[in-house]
Amino acid sequence: MSTRVIQREELSEMEHLFRINLVNSITGYKSANLIGTIDEASQQTNLAVFSSVTHFGSAPPLLGFVLRPTTVFRGTYNNIKKTGYYTINHVNASIIEAAHHTSAKYPAEVSEFDQTNLTAAFENGFLAPYVKEATIKIGVEFKQEIPIALNGTILILGQIKELIVPDECLLNDGFLDLNAAETVTVSGLDAYHLPKRLARFEYARPNQPIKKILD
Repeated sequence: MSTRVIQREELSEMEHLFRINLVNSITGYKSANLIGTIDEASQQTNLAVFSSVTHFGSAPPLLGFVLRPTTVFRGTYNNIKKTGYYTINHVNASIIEAAHHTSAKYPAEVSEFDQTNLTAAFENGFLAPYVKEATIKIGVEFKQEIPIALNGTILILGQIKELIVPDECLLNDGFLDLNAAETVTVSGLDAYHLPKRLARFEYARPNQPIKKILD
C-alpha cells in the first residue's frame, strides 16, 4: 500500500470541503450521540447529533463534548445554559438516518424531533428530553464550559445524573455491551459504522502477560 505525506502548508491550501472531510476522518472512529435539550421559556425541544462526546472521569462521573463557535445561534448551547440539563443518547443502527437528519440547520422554532422519526421522551422526571428510540441514554447536568481560544469552540462538561441501560447490555463487572445495544460509531462527518468487539483484556500490569476477559 503506497502512502502520502501531507504537510501543514498543503493542508491549508486544500479545497475547503476536502480538508474538512480529511481532518474529521483522521482521528478514526468517534462516538455517535444525540443530545437532547429543551427551551426553558417556550418548552420547544431540540435534538442534535454530536461525534465529540467523551469521558472525563468517573469520580465524579463527567462527560464532555465540543460545540462549534457561538457566532450563530446554537440551540443546544442556549438551552443547556438556561436549564442546566441535557441528555446524551447513543445512536443505534436502526436510527442512523434520522440521527443524521438532526444535523440540518432548522430554525430555532422548529424541533428536530418533529422533523425526524425520533420521539421526545421525558423519563423519571428529568428536565431534558431523551430519545425514545435510543437504547442507551444518559441524563446530564451542566457543570462547566471551557472556551477554546484557538478556534472559538467550547468544551462543555457535565456530570451524569442518571443512566438508562437495558439489563442485557450491563454485564456483571459494569461493562456495557455496546454490540448488544447496536451502538454505532461515526467517521468523518457522514459515515456510520456498526463495530464488532474483537476482545476485552484485564488491567495491564508491568512485566505480566496480558490476559483476555472471557464474557
